[in-house]
Amino acid sequence: MALAVVAGGGAVTTMLVGLVTNAVSEQSRWPSWLGWLQNHPWLSFALLGLITAALTAFLAVLDDRQPTDRSPDPAPAPGGGTGPPGAALVLRSLPRDTSAFTDRSQELESLVRSVRAAQETGTALPVHVIDGMPGVGKTAFAVHAGHLLAERFPDGQLFVNLGGHTPGRSPVQAGEALASLLTVAGVPTQQIPVGDDAGAVTEARAALWRSRLAGKQTLLILDNALSYRQLEPLLPGTSECLVLVTSRRRLAAREEVVLPVTALPPEHAVDLFVRLCGRPPDTLDREAIGDLTRLCGHLPLGVSLLAARLRNHPSWDVADLRARLVAARDRLGELRAGERAVAAAFDLSYQDLAPGRQRFFRMLGHYPGTDLDAYSGAALCAVTLTEAHEQLDALYDAHLIDEHPGGRYQLHDLLRDYARALAAEGDSMDQAPAVRRVSTYYLAALTTVNAHLVRGGVTAPPPPDGAGQVATPLLESRTAALSWLEHERPNILACIRRADALALHDLVVRLAAGMAPFLRQSGPWDQAVGLHRSAADAARRIGDQRALADALTELGVVRRFMAAYPEASEALSEAATRYDAVGERRGRADALNQAGIVWYLTADNDASARAQTEALALYRDVGHRLGQANALADLGMVRRQTSDFDSAVEAQTEALALYRELGDRYGEANSLRDLGVVHAYMGEYERAALRHREALTLYEELDDRVHQGYALNELGFVQRLTGDLEGARAAHGQALEYFTDLGERFGRATAVRHLGVVHRLTGDPASAVRVLEESLEAFRSLGSRGGEAVALGELGAAYAASTERSAAVQAFGQSLDILRTLGDRCAEAEVLNHWGTLLCAMDEPGSARDKFEQALALAGTVRCPLEEARALEGVGRCLLASAGPDAADPSLREAIVLYRRLGLDVRADAVERLLVSSAG
Repeated sequence: MALAVVAGGGAVTTMLVGLVTNAVSEQSRWPSWLGWLQNHPWLSFALLGLITAALTAFLAVLDDRQPTDRSPDPAPAPGGGTGPPGAALVLRSLPRDTSAFTDRSQELESLVRSVRAAQETGTALPVHVIDGMPGVGKTAFAVHAGHLLAERFPDGQLFVNLGGHTPGRSPVQAGEALASLLTVAGVPTQQIPVGDDAGAVTEARAALWRSRLAGKQTLLILDNALSYRQLEPLLPGTSECLVLVTSRRRLAAREEVVLPVTALPPEHAVDLFVRLCGRPPDTLDREAIGDLTRLCGHLPLGVSLLAARLRNHPSWDVADLRARLVAARDRLGELRAGERAVAAAFDLSYQDLAPGRQRFFRMLGHYPGTDLDAYSGAALCAVTLTEAHEQLDALYDAHLIDEHPGGRYQLHDLLRDYARALAAEGDSMDQAPAVRRVSTYYLAALTTVNAHLVRGGVTAPPPPDGAGQVATPLLESRTAALSWLEHERPNILACIRRADALALHDLVVRLAAGMAPFLRQSGPWDQAVGLHRSAADAARRIGDQRALADALTELGVVRRFMAAYPEASEALSEAATRYDAVGERRGRADALNQAGIVWYLTADNDASARAQTEALALYRDVGHRLGQANALADLGMVRRQTSDFDSAVEAQTEALALYRELGDRYGEANSLRDLGVVHAYMGEYERAALRHREALTLYEELDDRVHQGYALNELGFVQRLTGDLEGARAAHGQALEYFTDLGERFGRATAVRHLGVVHRLTGDPASAVRVLEESLEAFRSLGSRGGEAVALGELGAAYAASTERSAAVQAFGQSLDILRTLGDRCAEAEVLNHWGTLLCAMDEPGSARDKFEQALALAGTVRCPLEEARALEGVGRCLLASAGPDAADPSLREAIVLYRRLGLDVRADAVERLLVSSAG
């Protein structure tokens, strides 16, 4: 089940919308990495769960990509700021304090004394467990105490309902609770650890949660806990945070302080009744009230209901109310709600409702979600929106439902149990129709939401039958749509589970499809995997092959995000086959496009090129121009990875034209950036720098700092090649700052690697080794073989500059092994040139010349002029040392010509000086 995190007030809602909006704005094609890098930033997110335990801090932004939805127009963050999400974030999410709270002075004094003593002495704040029977007021006490203590915890207060005893719903698992807490605390859900090992995922999320709260003074209320095992991973690691736990059970305590909350003292129960009943105190018989409150066990929930009954019936007196309560207890016999002390009070309140209101209340027992608003209430109960507002307001006035900020309502667990019992007795046949009605409402609303989330030309689930007759909220912007969906996510997922239990398979399929765009972008991805598996199972049950293929495609995409490549490939291959079987060419193209991406990431370049080529042909057949652009761009990246630069430029240029025609600025920027990378390899540095600056400008206009970091890294690379080392240092430093702030680990590892190269070229090999070793470890932890290969090659050069020659040889050998597997011949030539330079320094001109000649052959084959010039220079230097100036002259002069053509005059001048000195 999904976790309900109660967010009180507009600030928290705005924060959540901003975070999700920033995340969704990243759903463009993945960034182009420099040459041989295995370019896929989602690896950093998908594998974060395996490495989070070692992290000490995190900040976040998403670089997500959809198969055919790459570049939505992003909404700016709230306030227009560009600072890191979550920076200086103060969370205020306590529910409002209840007016019905009555004196608990002894318990409050004990709690405040314990907190004050710990803070004043600097000792760790213990966990405080508030336990007691249902309806006794545990939550009200915890919330009241939270408001009372809020000033002592300036970094925020959070409230989480763990659903330990919520009727009709499973308790929230610790990992699920942590995912919601991390999201509310400022972590985009894509960066929340995921995986198939639930225990490992929970541990990783718990580590991230403890890291987030490190050094913070925060108050956390964990409401309705089932067990210590459920809540233990949620406990902060810092001693400065206060945790209040409420539970019906006496949880196994360690160092915790247990605060039992019992029924109200008789005099306090009477005071509460007098305060709420709306009668002048001097007209009331306190002894009679005492007898009345005793009948409901002195429980605040029952007392509140009885007081509301008296307030709403001016002609009654306390004796009338008592007589009706006794009659209700006799009538119920075996009480339907779990607690005898308050069940009669429930029934008395229910019997006091008009028939239409009784039906509305009963129908709430069929609602699968946790909280609802007038729109979902209208759909559930088949009434107008106006009537739903009236019914919910009336039930709130009758104390039968609680109101939360934003016009949302929720039943107390005991009242939910009571409503479910009434629904089962009187309207047992209404459950499936009720679930279908509310699901139809969510499908209609999701149609509006997805119009804001997906790109033009992207297939979105169609509206359901009867959607025109369903009232839906007005969602006129991406921000409004995301805000609504963040609130409704747990309720929609609960509807899917209920529909699955009721064998409403068509609803499972359609709701899963409706949620797919949001979950693909916002995760958590393990939740999305479960959803799409359920949709696939439902589609198989009803024999809907098209729906099955859709579910498998979504499953494959999410599995790719999680770096579960074998599972992703299997799902996408099956999807392509099933699309083909039903003649769905567009769907097959989507599945092939996604499968091609998976094969590209796993270095199966031939299979990737075949898949993208077929996808491109299918997209052209069906006239899907965005799909054509995507397939061309992906094909261009495969060609670049195999050093087929002419083909890469051709494909990427055609993709760029299509993106511009479609007005797709993210696609345009990404193609510009990838073209810049290819131009740099081809030695066209001026054109490469222009493309990178054009891409950087677009990313700045889109307020996308993740992609700005990528463009800065690539621009810095060109600056380094052309001798502007300080410009390169500044560009990579700015990229490093962005990636560190945003928590983008792949980009950060790349920026660190580039800075390591700058250290080496500016004569600081010790710093180069240190920085490049850091980069290498990061790429290995991310599972990026391309990144690992490049870092090894540069690290070998740094080792050589530090005279650690055996380490350099080992690094070069490891780098070449990987690069040859990837088929990256330009990168292979660079490493061979580094190795040849080392052998020259070791006075082994014969061996060095062999490496340079290998590099020369490779560079000439793939048209990589810089490495060709370096290889020619290396051959010439070896010949100069072994055979004299005449033998070396042709190679050195050819190197000079290439350097001049590339605009690398400094390098050319150095070789000319070598020729002059050798001739003299």
